[in-house]
Amino acid sequence: MVTVILERYGFGSDSTLGRLWSINSTGERDFECFTLEDERREIKIAGETAIPTGTYELKLRTEGGMHEKYLRKFMELPHRGMLWLQNVPDFEWVYLHIGNTDDDSEGCPLVGQTPAVTERGEFMVYKSTAAYRALYPKLAEPISDGEKVVLQIKDK
Repeated sequence: MVTVILERYGFGSDSTLGRLWSINSTGERDFECFTLEDERREIKIAGETAIPTGTYELKLRTEGGMHEKYLRKFMELPHRGMLWLQNVPDFEWVYLHIGNTDDDSEGCPLVGQTPAVTERGEFMVYKSTAAYRALYPKLAEPISDGEKVVLQIKDK
């Protein structure tokens, strides 16, 4: 089983910043990238709420417009499907994907290599495409090979 941990540590009024870690064969954490989500809420508002903490299996979704867009954008990977979080309470179609601000997410974790803070005190990530290109094969290949991949989301 492959385990990745999203540890959220920056909490703005509209955004949540995190770090994504993979667990290597010796059980140690390896930093992969930063993440950005919408803000945490007790009651979900569609397109404006971070997903709940918990453990979610990742699968590849090969249907829908986002997959078609990423298939063209990331042909060199090769792109095998969207990294899709399973059974997220009160959410549908949650993916790990590219974007820079909470406006680029409707509840999905975005990946990036560099974090930033706006003038309003909200979080952003930069170099999202580069982070996705580096992360995607590490998760998609084991899923394609039939291995279970899980994402644990924790608040620090």
